[in-house]
Amino acid sequence: MFGFAPQAEKSAPVPSAPVLDLSGHRLRRAFENMVQSAEPTGGVERYITALMLKASLFEELLGKGHIDKLTKEEFLDLAAFVTPVRRRIGQWLADNDFSIMRQRLIELLMGWSDTASADERIAGFVASFPADKAHRWVRDLAAEVLHFTAPDRYPLMCRWVWDAKVKTGVLREIWHAEDVDAAKIDADDDYLMHSTLSEELQGFLAAEGVFRDLPFYTDLLMAHVYAAYINDRGGQYLRTDFSMEGDPMLHTRRMLGLDAVDTETGRTRLRLIDGQAHFLGGTPALPEPEAPRAHS
Repeated sequence: MFGFAPQAEKSAPVPSAPVLDLSGHRLRRAFENMVQSAEPTGGVERYITALMLKASLFEELLGKGHIDKLTKEEFLDLAAFVTPVRRRIGQWLADNDFSIMRQRLIELLMGWSDTASADERIAGFVASFPADKAHRWVRDLAAEVLHFTAPDRYPLMCRWVWDAKVKTGVLREIWHAEDVDAAKIDADDDYLMHSTLSEELQGFLAAEGVFRDLPFYTDLLMAHVYAAYINDRGGQYLRTDFSMEGDPMLHTRRMLGLDAVDTETGRTRLRLIDGQAHFLGGTPALPEPEAPRAHS
């Protein structure tokens, strides 16, 4: 009896990684400045520890199969550490039942181990909210939830890292070009681009002698790059939200949400619609590196 071997299923072509023309000079200058700027507040390792603690909080509440039991108070604890979210989530929560947010987070993290579905899940999460300026924080929430729940699997894909619509972000600030402002950067803000960027930055950090906790060193370096943009070329809106004299790491901490909690009182920077302060509940406060004290 003769038979025919079944034909192998045709797999979808694997997209090729984008070519990112990064500037080694700009990266090295940012890295050296980051190390120097962090010294007065405990050194770079203190910031890495803070990011690790942030990730442990996200993993504890979202990454251990308990997300279906996530409470509103626990979500507010997480939101306090996501800077764009903590400033705007209050109105959404006032207008909607929290169970809606919990279900959307469940769907975002469903199948989290399959990074090939990351773009689809992020797009679905974003599309479940109104597509207006008041809800631009939604993309950042999705990005931080994925990254800090599984930092070894998901790079940080926030809008400040790269926003393909307006062509701004960290990617532009470290692009290799004589005139970065005029450079044409043809890059999507999808998982593939962000993972390629993360790999490039981790390769740079390894060449600089950094071999541990590379996802968090990458976060810190990118945040410091964008903090420099805020300092040097940010408009009045950005300066109002981020400015403080005498602390070269303030903007860097704020980009990563590490300024979320007053470690003495537990009060967070999250803004609730009724004006009440939100206090971090049931979890240790992340240690925010102290600002340098003025010498008398």
